[in-house]
Amino acid sequence: MQLVVARIGRAHGIKGEVTVEVRTDEPEVRLGPGAVLATDPPGTGPLTIETGRVHSGRLLLRFAGVSDRTGAEALRNTLLIAEVDPEELPDDPEEFYDHQLMDLDVVTEDGVEVGRITEISHLPSQDLFIVERPDGSEVMIPFVAEIVAEIDLEAQRAVITPPPGLIDDRAVVASARDAEAELDEAGDAAPDDGADGARDQAGEAR
Repeated sequence: MQLVVARIGRAHGIKGEVTVEVRTDEPEVRLGPGAVLATDPPGTGPLTIETGRVHSGRLLLRFAGVSDRTGAEALRNTLLIAEVDPEELPDDPEEFYDHQLMDLDVVTEDGVEVGRITEISHLPSQDLFIVERPDGSEVMIPFVAEIVAEIDLEAQRAVITPPPGLIDDRAVVASARDAEAELDEAGDAAPDDGADGARDQAGEAR
C-alpha cells in the first residue's frame, strides 16, 4: 500500500536541500538516507534521499541528482510516497500509522457520532484528526491522550472526550429528530408568546 509520508516545501540554501512537511510518525524510517520514494506528480520521481538533517525544528532533505537551489525549487509541493505493508504495525502499541486511522468513526464516550477521520495533519506540536461531520463540515481534534480516549481498530472507531468548545452543538445532539423533540418540549413548556425565546435558549444551551 502507498502512503504519503511528506510534502516538499521550499528550497533551503543553495546546495539542493529542501524543507519537508512530515506526514509520518516514523520519519527516521520512512525518510532516512537511502529511502527511495514515489512522488505525486509521478513524473518528478522516484526520488532517493541522499542526506537528511533537522534545522530549526524542520527536517531538511537532499535528493540524489539535486545539487542546487533551482533543482530544489522545482520539487516544491511534491508529495513523497512510501510503499508500506498494510499488515505492518508500529512497535509501540500506543502508536498508529496514518492508514490505520483513516476512515475511523469518531464518537464521544456516550456514543454520540461526531464524524469520520478523513485526514491526519502532523504539526510540530501535535497531530490532528481532520474529521468530516455528517453535514459535510469539518472539525479538528488534537490526537492527545487527554482528548482521544481510545482507538479501537477492531470496531473501526476513535472514542473522544472533547473539552468544552472543541466541538460545536451539532456533536452534542445525537440526531436531528432528537434535537427537534427537545425544542418542541421547550416550546410546549413555555407560554405561546415566549415560545421562540425558549427555543432560542434551548439551542444556545446545546
